[in-house]
Amino acid sequence: MVTARPGNLRRFYDVNGWAFVVPALILIGTFMFYPIIRSLVLSFYSGRGMMMKFVGFGNIERLFNDPVFLQALTNTLTFLVIQVPVMIMLALILASALNSPKLKFRGLFRTAIFLPCVSSLVAYSILFKSMFATDGIINSTLQTLGLIDIPIPWFTDPFWAKLLIILAITWRWTGYNMIFYLAALQNIDKSIYEAARVDGVPKWRQFLHLTIPMLKPVILFTTITSTIGTLQLFDEVYNLTEGTGGPANATLTLSLYIYNLTFRFTPNFGYAATVSYVIVVIVAILSFLQFYAARERK
Repeated sequence: MVTARPGNLRRFYDVNGWAFVVPALILIGTFMFYPIIRSLVLSFYSGRGMMMKFVGFGNIERLFNDPVFLQALTNTLTFLVIQVPVMIMLALILASALNSPKLKFRGLFRTAIFLPCVSSLVAYSILFKSMFATDGIINSTLQTLGLIDIPIPWFTDPFWAKLLIILAITWRWTGYNMIFYLAALQNIDKSIYEAARVDGVPKWRQFLHLTIPMLKPVILFTTITSTIGTLQLFDEVYNLTEGTGGPANATLTLSLYIYNLTFRFTPNFGYAATVSYVIVVIVAILSFLQFYAARERK
C-alpha cells in the first residue's frame, strides 16, 4: 500500500486551494484594481479616446481654478456636515424607541421605517417630486396650517433645493442605519438598564450615558459608511434634479460632476478621473480621523 507523504499532501492541497482562489483574484484584479490604477494614470491626461494628451499635474491645477468643481465640493461637504449627524442621531432615537418591549406593533413600525431604503429609486423620486411640487401635498399642508403664505419653491430656490436633497437622503437611509442600532441594542444586557432604573436614572440620561457609549463601535461603522455614501451622493440628486444639479448648481455633487465630465457636455476623462480621486482623498482622510478619534476615546 502506497501512502502519500505529508509534504506531498500539503503541496497538493495548496495547489487545489489556489485553483479555487485564482479565478476570484482575476475577477477582483480586472474589475477593481485595474480601474483604480487606470483612473490614476488617466488623471495625468486630458481629453478622451485617441485624443488624450499628457498634462502632468495640469488637472490638479485646474481643480483650484474651476468654479463648478468648487461649487460641487462645497455642496457635497454641506450635505455631509448637515445630513449625516442628523441621520445618525435620528436613527439612534428611533432604534431606542422601537427596542422598547412596551411598544405595540414594533414589527410594523420597523418595517415602515426600513422600507424606504429598499424601495425603487425611480418610484421614490416620483413620490418626492409630486409631494414637493408647487401645488404638492407639502405646500398645501403648510398653507392650510397657516405656516406659509405662498408655496415654497423647493426645486427652483437654491436653499430649498439643498434642504429637499437632505430630506430625501435622510428619509431614505435613516431606516438602514436604524437596523444596525436595533441589532446592537438587542445584544446589550438588560440588567444594566434595570440597575439604572432602580437607581432613579431618567430615560434621557440612560440614552446618553449607557446606550450611546455601548453602541460606539456600531456608531463608528455607520458614520463611516454614511460619510462614504454622502461623498459619493449621485442617485438622489440625479433623479430629483433630472441630472442638472440645479438650480444654478446648488445641488451639484462631486459624483454628479464626474458623470457630467465623462458623459455630458464635452467629455474629459482625464479631468473626471482627477475629480474622482478628490473623493478618494477626502474619504481616506475622514475615515482615518474617525478611527483615530474612536481609538483616542478608548
